[in-house]
Amino acid sequence: MPTLHALCCGRLRFDRSLFFPGEAPGTEMTVPVPSFLVVHPRGKLLFDTGVDCLAADDPQARLGTRLAGLFRMAGGADELLPNQLAAMGLLPDDITHVVNSHLHFDHCGCNALFPRAKFLLQRAELDAARAPRSHAHDPSWNHPLDYRALDGEHDVFGDGSVILLPTPGHTPGHQSMSVRLSSDRTFVMTADACYTQAHLDREILPTSLWDTGQMIASMDALRKLGERSDTELVFGHDAQQWARMPQGTATLT
Repeated sequence: MPTLHALCCGRLRFDRSLFFPGEAPGTEMTVPVPSFLVVHPRGKLLFDTGVDCLAADDPQARLGTRLAGLFRMAGGADELLPNQLAAMGLLPDDITHVVNSHLHFDHCGCNALFPRAKFLLQRAELDAARAPRSHAHDPSWNHPLDYRALDGEHDVFGDGSVILLPTPGHTPGHQSMSVRLSSDRTFVMTADACYTQAHLDREILPTSLWDTGQMIASMDALRKLGERSDTELVFGHDAQQWARMPQGTATLT
């Protein structure tokens, strides 16, 4: 069975109304930008690669005027993804697989650091990223990397322990990831299919989404998974959940 590790790839500070459109603008919130490391006998997999490591030094040049105006980098230098991996005793070349939940700037910003990895994305996400007026952050993902297009649910290692689950709505080809650690313990990384527990409980849809109906359906599917006694949902940017979660070398159990 694999082991699962939560890595913090920095933090973002922004107006709460981006996550909670029903609230009046003017109040800031800070959320973690997570990555997850799966250590499996057949490889080492990263789920999402966070924000571009150089964005804190020059956000406008690395992210563009619009994103730099909406988001501020709030993490420490030790929270850069290469430093998080180094603390685990790993180099970028040790990573064999990268799964991007989707191609927004805070989920694929360090893709270029992993030229030896296989990148697993839903075909719908790649197709939309390559289309005119793309939702994707081109400077973050558009590199000569080994992108593999998937069509639906995918068993990464062929043993049922790591399953990629299509959860479209936030973007055309958004995907979440299920990791089975034992016969009675499974974690599901929702990524941006569901930002926080509050979004799931109150069915709150954020400002940034591609298709309302598909996002509601994906949230419903995740809710059903989370109702299983052996399954825990790990939300995409939930600061309260993150504060309780073992991180780094500690394993999720």
